[in-house]
Amino acid sequence: MSSLQYQSWQFLADRLDQLGERRLVLLEGDREWALAWLREVLPESGLQPGVWTGPKEEAPAEGLVSVAPGKARSWLGRELGVVVWDGWSGNPPDGVAALAGTLKAGGLLFWLMPPLEQWAQFKDPDYRRTGLDGVDEHPFAARLARILNEAPGVIRVSPGQEGGPGLPGAVSGRSFEPGETAEQKALVADLVRFGLGRRRRPLVVTADRGRGKSAALGMAAAELLLAGRQQVVVTAPSAESVQALFRHAAQRLGDHLEAQDEAELCTRDGHRLRFLPVQQLLEERPPAEVVMVDEAAAIPAHWLREVLLGWPRVAFASTVHGYEGAGRGFAIRFRAVLDRETPHWRQVTLKQPIRWADGDPLEALIFRLYLLAAEGPPLDGMALGDVVIEPWSPAAATETELSEAFGLLVDAHYRTTPADLRQWLDDPAAQSWRAVSRGKTVGVLWACAEGGLPDELAVNISRGERRVRGHMLAQSLATHGGFPEAASQRYLRVVRVAVSEQARSLGVGKRLVKAAEGTCHEQSLDALGTSFGGDPGLLAFWQACGFQVVRCGLQQEASTGEYPLQMLCGVSPEGDALGHRLRRRLARHWPVLVPRNWPDMAPALLAAITADLPATGEPDADDLRDLQGFAEGFRGFELTLPLLRETAGYPGLMAWMSGQPDRDLWCRAVLQGWSWHRLRRHNLCTGQKDGEARLRQLVQDRFMGSFESSQTG
Repeated sequence: MSSLQYQSWQFLADRLDQLGERRLVLLEGDREWALAWLREVLPESGLQPGVWTGPKEEAPAEGLVSVAPGKARSWLGRELGVVVWDGWSGNPPDGVAALAGTLKAGGLLFWLMPPLEQWAQFKDPDYRRTGLDGVDEHPFAARLARILNEAPGVIRVSPGQEGGPGLPGAVSGRSFEPGETAEQKALVADLVRFGLGRRRRPLVVTADRGRGKSAALGMAAAELLLAGRQQVVVTAPSAESVQALFRHAAQRLGDHLEAQDEAELCTRDGHRLRFLPVQQLLEERPPAEVVMVDEAAAIPAHWLREVLLGWPRVAFASTVHGYEGAGRGFAIRFRAVLDRETPHWRQVTLKQPIRWADGDPLEALIFRLYLLAAEGPPLDGMALGDVVIEPWSPAAATETELSEAFGLLVDAHYRTTPADLRQWLDDPAAQSWRAVSRGKTVGVLWACAEGGLPDELAVNISRGERRVRGHMLAQSLATHGGFPEAASQRYLRVVRVAVSEQARSLGVGKRLVKAAEGTCHEQSLDALGTSFGGDPGLLAFWQACGFQVVRCGLQQEASTGEYPLQMLCGVSPEGDALGHRLRRRLARHWPVLVPRNWPDMAPALLAAITADLPATGEPDADDLRDLQGFAEGFRGFELTLPLLRETAGYPGLMAWMSGQPDRDLWCRAVLQGWSWHRLRRHNLCTGQKDGEARLRQLVQDRFMGSFESSQTG
């Protein structure tokens, strides 16, 4: 490469830095050629710091940190000068998008890949992880290639190409300077006023990546400590999520900082900024004057509500079009909670980027590639008669149709990510339907065919000896339910269903599910199933569609913090019979499983699941005598507890309990086994005497008629 070519790449980096822009450099061709080319260019570019996603020993320049493609999202919140993405080692969409978001002004993203015309057939190593490795054509990759081919800001380099990159136009006027924007400064001042102001007036901060949201939280937290607040607590999905926040808080505190570690800053006056995971926060309930929730979209809504009601001043911050998804879905769902519980809440939105200039070509490209800004269509008015349900293929859709449909998924679900878009387009087992009103997509359902595994393999799966990709529901029911036939039967699993807010009262979701059920009958499948993060509203929706609970997962989902709930709607006689067997077994084991595995499940969900399960028995004369003794105060709580837990299996008991004011106390004390101390700390009772009295009253109210009948009988 000539010295003139070297200079042109140096000039490019300098010019982009002046403009506050970033660029994608696509290296199309043989991998060894691309690595050799990078070994010549990178040392001369002056770009640093940087990361490389290929094998560590093959890094094309010194100083590049090796990052596995699947770990790329852990770098969110950091600033890089160069990213070298080795597409030959795998291209998880979430990772590509996330690392692009770490580049600062003047940064370059080098992407090593085959020529664009070969992308649709490229055997991406990342496909093995998602079960797409046996597919010959990949519509998702073909779509990316088409967009990249049309994008004017992409710099394409291939073997034998002469000359250097084209340069952006000259900088006119003042060049870009990274740092605090007027918008961010205003937010810091707003956060400080909020933190020193009146109680119960939450602040919700929303922004896209690169707008300085976390930095503003950190600076405001420091100002609050300096202004006299004794303790500010920050919570987030992970400690890594708040690194930028703590860094900016420490910088703002300066000489006032006495001590610090990854989870705490302490001033010379003894005032503290602490990080606590949300569950620890809710358990310890420290006396903080201010609580800040960063990346709130990744935290379950019922925990957010507990935080909202547990402290006098709570600020929530969320990424709107984040690489991990979920921002708008959070805003839509949590707004109703805020309106109901704290009607004086306010929202502030940051729009101006601080790490790069407005109109940055790379940000626009990444948003387009991965539909990060996808939104459901605007609707003026509609009626049930306007809606048509039809089979639909996202891979064959226009860009507008795809964006509308994916936007609905983003609005309706936590953590809808670019990886979901790839799976939806590429999975040959996927089947989809959409609801259309006046030419606009108002609802979508994405399902996946599962099961039908050979009997011998099904037995091995039920024993935990084998695992297979692409059969999540079938495998889960076989392994955890203990029935091999659960893997042998054939299902259609609903992966996602989403309906625009304006159409939800029209039964569109139920019609989409009905269409999927009809296909199950046509294809002679055994059941229609679903698996989702447990939520009372979603449970009620699926119950209304004819589904019943067959399993509750023991581990909380990483994406939602909720327990996975699995439900079935039998289609064939065999599928219906399997569902009943799974439910009977789960109902019998439920009183033992709950306190050991779901001690912190939200009472509303716990009560709803318990009410859904089949009855396991009715009280006999001895049971009624003991229950009466408890209700009248002659029999103690601890001695009666085994029987009280059994009552959850009596017909209609938990359905009745769900409507009682002391439902939460019953669920926590009886089903989940909370101590009186813990119940008091969570304001469920004032102490053991008060708690027992209210539990006795519940038993009296429910069984009084039975007591009288047993005495007269």
